Amino acid sequence: MPRSSTGPAVAVLTAAALGVVGFLGYQAAATAPDHPTQARPGSHSAESKKKDKDDAGSKKKSTALPARSGSGVRVVYALGDKRVWLVGADGKASRTFEVGPSPASPDPGTYTVTSRNKGGVGSDGVQVEHVVVFHSEGGVVFGFSAAVDGSMPDPNARKRTGAVRESRADGTAMWEFAQVDMKVVVVP
Repeated sequence: MPRSSTGPAVAVLTAAALGVVGFLGYQAAATAPDHPTQARPGSHSAESKKKDKDDAGSKKKSTALPARSGSGVRVVYALGDKRVWLVGADGKASRTFEVGPSPASPDPGTYTVTSRNKGGVGSDGVQVEHVVVFHSEGGVVFGFSAAVDGSMPDPNARKRTGAVRESRADGTAMWEFAQVDMKVVVVP
């Protein structure tokens, strides 16, 4: 039987893929919560609903696209407003929505979408879908995602994670809009 010259290449590629999967598994285990729970504080609790009711009478934040948020097709994430805009080529937002950030936030600046993942387990131990990653720093990966159970991250958690959580509908819109190499502008 003749020897194939592709055998060594396949073996090297398989070993590299297994190494990447092993590293990602290690990273996920290292950043997973010590005691995962089903619900996050404030996600669907009476306390959260009471806060929403109390805030209803207060001054609402503007949903206008922030000034100095770049140009061209992009995702704009305003840290202070906890809001995202999906901006088309015409410079207008096709969609805007509120998000729930984790304890860690990226510095203001311009990033690009580096990877996308249809689903998995977030760094906070929650099953997520439509993961759009745009930055990594100091072991914290920053990305947009939607929790399958609808929960939001605990902003007061001790573990530093970089999840920017969206509703499932908003997560689907982000997934369809934000492709690899798309610009993500983070403003204060």
